[in-house]
Amino acid sequence: MKKFFTKIKDWFVRHKPTKRKVIQVYAALLYNANLKGFITGNIYKGPTKNLCVPGLNCYSCPGAIAACPLGSLQNALSNSDTRLPAYIFGIIILFGLILGRTICGWLCPVGLGQELLYKIKTPKLKKSKVTRVLSYLKYVVLLVLVVLVPLLFAIPGFCEFICPAGTLEGGVGLLGNPENENLLSILGPLFSWKFTLLVLIIVASIFIYRSFCRFLCPLGAIYGFFSKIALLGIKLDQNKCTDCGLCISACKMDIKKVGDHECIQCGECIAVCPAKAISWKGEKLFVRGNDLGAPLSEVKPLNSLLHKQEDPTQVCVETQNMPVEEVQNDEK
Repeated sequence: MKKFFTKIKDWFVRHKPTKRKVIQVYAALLYNANLKGFITGNIYKGPTKNLCVPGLNCYSCPGAIAACPLGSLQNALSNSDTRLPAYIFGIIILFGLILGRTICGWLCPVGLGQELLYKIKTPKLKKSKVTRVLSYLKYVVLLVLVVLVPLLFAIPGFCEFICPAGTLEGGVGLLGNPENENLLSILGPLFSWKFTLLVLIIVASIFIYRSFCRFLCPLGAIYGFFSKIALLGIKLDQNKCTDCGLCISACKMDIKKVGDHECIQCGECIAVCPAKAISWKGEKLFVRGNDLGAPLSEVKPLNSLLHKQEDPTQVCVETQNMPVEEVQNDEK
């Protein structure tokens, strides 16, 4: 019996969440903090819905307490003849300048869901030249469905035809509530298409790491433009880098170099760099060290990260050369 409980304890120790996973869960819960909405089946329309969360989270989700930046941008462009979308552009630019694609790696519920699906033990499709080419598809989606379709046809194209968050949270989450049974009769071919696409994305995420983020998400494409100038993110010290390529091979995203537009700033490459050439930008302002990707049980104390241990022999030599009064004061 003791061995049984020891195995259980060891399993929990091995599977302790990383700091990044904990923050991802907190972000998802915060985005959908209107728990009452899941019970009543009603969409929250309070004052916070005038604000945008950084990650992808559907406005129509019963639990959503704020708007989705991508949906807000499309609606603003659809009504650009009567309303200047400067406010939405400003919010997205602010998110990009401060966090960049750190939002994708740390603050997006859709990214968290895909990572959990990828943990299912199955054969995985590794990144290749094909996936790298497909990663540019999201920029086409951004241009056509997020910008051109809203401007030309006054339709939020991405939300209307693709968005899996809208289908899952706004569709299944809202229509799945018994209080909204009367809405089921209005479903048509468009919902069938989006539901089929959602299933395909879910299945793909089991075999391909963050398939939606890599190939289709236009919000990640937008934040990718800010990767080099964002205050928080991954940086590479070229003076220390030995071009060993371990960081590129260890990364599951389609990056060509650390911190480029495909990098989601997860920080996992920091641990694999033998030259310690990768670190965090803005770490003195936002984070406490370079171990954010490590399990909580492996996080070192802040003092051990910031200060080197002193040589005991050197301390003894210095103490011997000090006046007696100073030594006594130090001991106190």
